Amino acid sequence: MKLRAAFHINGFPVLVGLVALILAFGAASAVGYAQAADQDNKLALAGAIAGTLVVVVLVGIGTGLVVVNPNEAKVIQFFGRYVGSISEPGFFATLPLTDRKSISLRVRNFETQKLKVNDADGNPVEIAAVVVYRVVDSFKAAFAVDDYEVYVETQSEAAVRHLATSHPYDAHDPQRTSLRDGAEVAGELTAELRDRTDLAGIEVIEARITHLAYAPEIAQAMLVRQQAAQVVAARTTIVEGAVGMVGLALDRLAEQGVVELDEERKAAMVSNLLVVLCGDRATQPVVNAGTLYS
Repeated sequence: MKLRAAFHINGFPVLVGLVALILAFGAASAVGYAQAADQDNKLALAGAIAGTLVVVVLVGIGTGLVVVNPNEAKVIQFFGRYVGSISEPGFFATLPLTDRKSISLRVRNFETQKLKVNDADGNPVEIAAVVVYRVVDSFKAAFAVDDYEVYVETQSEAAVRHLATSHPYDAHDPQRTSLRDGAEVAGELTAELRDRTDLAGIEVIEARITHLAYAPEIAQAMLVRQQAAQVVAARTTIVEGAVGMVGLALDRLAEQGVVELDEERKAAMVSNLLVVLCGDRATQPVVNAGTLYS
């Protein structure tokens, strides 16, 4: 079985007709009962009973009147059998003596609990995500799972756990995706949740990580590690720039013939320039007032 539209028509003409017929047959039945009581008229009694039965039937038909709110679907069942859904907002008349279950089609969002899991490198991390979704198939939402809201929450936590164990918190290799790569991780989480919740007639609009941190027991150690990695990266950049500047200085001196240096003096100049360029403190220059070699 799959989602289909249930039989329904405008409920206002049906309501007016039912009220008019109930009043008419009710009045006729009352008159028939009165005549039967006064004159012992069996024909009038039979007519009154028939009128009462018609009123009962009309009241039964009236049970098919239903109000559908905007962004809501009514799932219609007739003695346990699915007959269709009504997704249009308004006042309608459908099959009488049916059960109707309301399914909200509004966009919903919820945030998962902070989960403590190990990332791809085995480091314990805390992670949470927000999931935005809506029901697109009222039949699946009503009958494929027991409670589609609980189902979405459970599958969301499972998807977040799987995502956390598939990627490291920090990727030192540029070829790897880390949990801190927001756009890529959000796209992967959204795609996985769509596959998991399609069974329940749910469309996941977006899923994003809202909380990501190392577990408290290793947070301080990981902070020191991150700081050390940043220092190493910064020093690497400084050294690369300094080597380029030293090479440029030697090439310019040689091209312009300012001074001729032997290999020993070049090594001394390189050493001095690297100390000046790579040092994290201000250097104190020493002015040589003598000759080049003394």
